[in-house]
Amino acid sequence: MKLGIIDEYSGLSSPLHRWEPRCKLIGFIALIFAFSFVRNLSMLLAMVVVTAAIYLVSRLPASFILGRLRYPSLFLLVVVLVLPFVSGQTIVMSLGPVDLRQEGIMAVFTIAIRFLSILTVGLVLFGTTPFLTTIKAMRALGLPAIMADMVLLSFRYLHEIGDDLRRMQTSMKLRGFHRDRFSLRGLRIPAWLGGSLLVHSYERSEWVYKAMILRGYGQASYTGGELPLHARDLAVLGVFIMVAAGFVVGDILYGHGAATLLP
Repeated sequence: MKLGIIDEYSGLSSPLHRWEPRCKLIGFIALIFAFSFVRNLSMLLAMVVVTAAIYLVSRLPASFILGRLRYPSLFLLVVVLVLPFVSGQTIVMSLGPVDLRQEGIMAVFTIAIRFLSILTVGLVLFGTTPFLTTIKAMRALGLPAIMADMVLLSFRYLHEIGDDLRRMQTSMKLRGFHRDRFSLRGLRIPAWLGGSLLVHSYERSEWVYKAMILRGYGQASYTGGELPLHARDLAVLGVFIMVAAGFVVGDILYGHGAATLLP
């Protein structure tokens, strides 16, 4: 069961690694929602400071965050390349037939900081706790059992589907298929690959479900004992809640102040 992609550093020793999973889940989710609320420039800079502090406290290596920000950053790159030229009215610079606009630049700055901060905080949440422990924490906080099972099984079998895809691609290469050659047959083969992968995944889901039913799945209710919460864990949760509330209140106050300065 390959769960090491997200939680490969969950065995490190740091204050965030030792924080009780239920409190950690609530605190980080509250902070993520607060980050998504921020619009003011001063609060965005504070967001960067808080995010950097959380990552340093987690003691996760730089390679952990850099490797996982690579693909999501492609979406951010599209926004950076397009939004400054299409959003807003105040022209800062003309680059041939296109105009660089001030409002678009500010929007890109805001989106980029929030995107990277929220993603980093989310990665720290899942990177400092074993994945199974996180699922158990969600279940203890009231997540329905069927949804917890769906999350776990989806994550589990994404790796299996990826392995199937790699094996099928290797088989295609050994049979002489080259993706750099454009042809009608070259388009049909990837379509066949996707269809075969979808059908095989569906059949596997039926096999897994039947195997679970034969082993008594759904017959017993969740009776896992919940560990008591310590005062230290609750105190850290209180700090996270206050920081999250501070971002929301600060953005409202700064935004209101900025609005009064407008003519």
